[in-house]
Formats: sequence, structure tokens, C-alpha cells
Amino acid sequence: MAEHEVAALRSVESADLTGAQGIIARIERLPVSSWHIRARVIIGVATFFDGFDLLAMTFVLPVLAVSWKIGPQEIGVILSSGFAGQLIGTLLSGWLAERFGRLRIAGLTILIFAVMSLFCALAWNAHSLIVFRFIQGIGLGGEVPVAAAYISEMARAKGRGRFFALYELVFPLGLLCTAILGYWIVPRLGWQTMFYIGAVPAILVVFLRRLLPESPRWLASKGRLQEADEIVTQIEQSIVASGGTLPAPVPAESIVLRDTEISRWSEIFRGIYLRRTLVVWMLWFSCYVVTYGLITWLPTLYRTVFHVSLAKALGYGLITQSIGFVGSTTCAFLIDRVGRRRWFLGAFFGGGVSLCALWFLGADRVTVVLACSSASFFFISTISLILYLYTTELYPTRIRAFGCSIASAWLRLASAIGPNVVAYMLTSHGVRSVFLLFGSIALLGCLVTVLGATETKGRLLEELSP
Repeated sequence: MAEHEVAALRSVESADLTGAQGIIARIERLPVSSWHIRARVIIGVATFFDGFDLLAMTFVLPVLAVSWKIGPQEIGVILSSGFAGQLIGTLLSGWLAERFGRLRIAGLTILIFAVMSLFCALAWNAHSLIVFRFIQGIGLGGEVPVAAAYISEMARAKGRGRFFALYELVFPLGLLCTAILGYWIVPRLGWQTMFYIGAVPAILVVFLRRLLPESPRWLASKGRLQEADEIVTQIEQSIVASGGTLPAPVPAESIVLRDTEISRWSEIFRGIYLRRTLVVWMLWFSCYVVTYGLITWLPTLYRTVFHVSLAKALGYGLITQSIGFVGSTTCAFLIDRVGRRRWFLGAFFGGGVSLCALWFLGADRVTVVLACSSASFFFISTISLILYLYTTELYPTRIRAFGCSIASAWLRLASAIGPNVVAYMLTSHGVRSVFLLFGSIALLGCLVTVLGATETKGRLLEELSP
């Protein structure tokens, strides 16, 4: 080991940096390294398949609607059953992750959604699929908020938005790959193949704990300082061994941390967290009523309302997902420059106007629906990309996973409501009314952002949320 590398390690050992403040300071001084990228990739694989399994049903339903002879109401129940399961998984996973750790609960949720993907492939009718999809939803809903807390806690304040968003980009990438594979596989290999692919991440669970350590921020918040110190030291050593340099840690003296931080769920409704909680809940609800109301129904709308071929319906869905992925990628690289609050404003406004324009122009031509809905998804998909980032920044480590999971529960509630709203509006008021409603909800999200959203870019997590 070179002399400067030894000096760098000794600087850590000689300073009083094994307490909670010191561990945070050492995390904040770590440059983005191959270790961080590996962690982002490993957790990202699970999140990728979360997105894949979440959207697989969208490309399966156009086939099942014909072969099983199921109508709009049953389709709505099938879609909503998965989201109902996700609601339960979301509520449970955050509470469990605060008690037992991020990685242990992440592994459990991955195992649930992967195994149940196999069961979905074996479904023989709508009723069995509803049951299997509900149980799978528990795993799908539980994985993402816990993974988001883990990645956020590993990142430093400078560049956290880009670091996190590049990880979170794997979720819309999973949606895009689902659209690509659904377009090619479903007509050729059958709908069951989509669910077989969705079971792949079960293999990851076997190796997860060996490949990644627990979050040192979480360990420190629980008073397990020796374990946290060992993990951060290992990361420091890997950076130095690969030729990196470690700047001197600068403890934030203004941060006051208890030796053992006890999480209480009611804290999200106290002090500064009350307003944050109400605002972020509204943002989640507004975003995902629109997101899943549209993307889960659009291919089926093309097939049943506009009577296009199966290949063309799936192809249109692929176009919309591709445009959404372009928007999400743009957001990942610009979010630290633009800021969270301004991005929410622009994205909600752009998405809302695009959908209201579709109502104004009329929804009687499939090309108009494709153009306006895709334009809206360009904006709305970026909100879903950074909502997890923003939510993890609003709460302290002791309740971060819980606060994130409760906020994302509104995602699951909205996602369960959205498909049924489409079914009701479609049968009662026609397809135009669907787009007017969703456009109005997006504009409501814009208003909520104006009135209550807090800017968080570039600030230390512990300073944002004491």
C-alpha cells in the first residue's frame, strides 16, 4: 500500500470518527467509486424486475381479455388486485426495515414477487390470477421503498440526486424492457413467458447479503456503531486499494444525533414533518393515479376501443414507454441542476396540459391519443423517477424507510383506483372524459407543489431532517 494511502487510512483511525456524527461525515466524504456503482447495480437488478413484473400484466391482458372472455370490470379487478397487494407490502416493509434492517427485508420482498411470478404463469382463469397477483403485489410493493432508503443512505449530499436517479432509472428501464419483450414475446411464445422471466430475481436473494453490507447510516441510528464503523472502513479500504483518494472528513457539528434513535410512526405527523408528509402524499397520489391509470389501460384501449391489431396495440404501448424512458433519462442528468421543486412544477404542468389537450382535440383518432398520451408520459414518468429520491430526503434515518413506504402507499392506493376509474369513466362517459380527469389531477399536483414543496437538493440528509 502506498504511503499516501496509509496516511489516508490513519487519518480516519486517529480522528474521533467512530461515533454517529463521525460515521456520517465519513460517508459524506466518500467519492463515488466502483463500490457504489456495484451496490447501485445489485439493488438495481431487483428494482428492474420489480418494474418488469409490475407492467407485465399490461401486455398479458390484451390476450387474456379475448381468450378468457373477460370484460372491462374484471380487467379492472385483475389490475387492482396487484396494486392492493402492493399497498399491504408497502405498509409492512417500511416498518419491518426500520426494525430488522434494509437488506434483510429487501431480500424477503424480492423472494415473494419472484416466486409468485411463477404462480401467475400457472393461473388458469381470472380468479386464480387475481389471487396470485395480489400475493405477488406484496413483494412488488415492499421492495422499492426499502431499496430507495438503502441507496439514499449510501449517497452523499453532493450529487445525491443524480446518483439516486441513475439507480432509479432501472425502474423505467424495466418498464421499457417489459414493453419491448411484451411486444415480441406475447404473440410468439405466449403470455406465460412474461411471468417466467419475472421469476429470475429469485436467484439474487441467495447472494444479496454476501454481496452488500447493511446501511451504515441505519446501523448508526440504532446504536450499532461498531458494525457501522466496520462497514464504512471496508468501503474506504476498497476505494484506496483501487487508487482513489479520501478527502478529510468534515463532521457536521450542527447535527445532534442520539446514540440510539427510536423510530415512532407518529413522528411523520409532528413538527416540520407534518406538512412534508401531507404534501408528499398528494404528490404521490396525483402522479400515480395518472401513471397507472394510463399505462395499464392504453394497450387494451387501443385494442378494444380503436380495434387495432394486437401487434399494433402493443407497439403503441412500446412507443409510449420509450418516450417515458427518454424523459426519465433526461431528468436523471438534470435533477441536481434544476432542483426537485422546479422539476415537479414543470413535469406536472406539462403532463396535465398534454392530457387536457387530448380532451380538447378529441379522442376519436388513435394517432391523437398516442401522441398526447406519450407527450404526457414524457413528463409524468420523470415525477415517478424522483419521488422516491425526494421522499427519502424529507425524513430522518430513524423513520426514513417507514416514511417512504407510507408515502408510496399512496402510489399503491392510486394505482388500485386508477384502473377502475378508467373502467368506470370509459363505460359511463366515454374515452374523452378519462383524459380530462387525469389531466386535471396532474394540474392539481402542480398546485400542491407551488403551495408546499420543500427544496432539498445538495443538502445533507441529517440537516434536512433532524
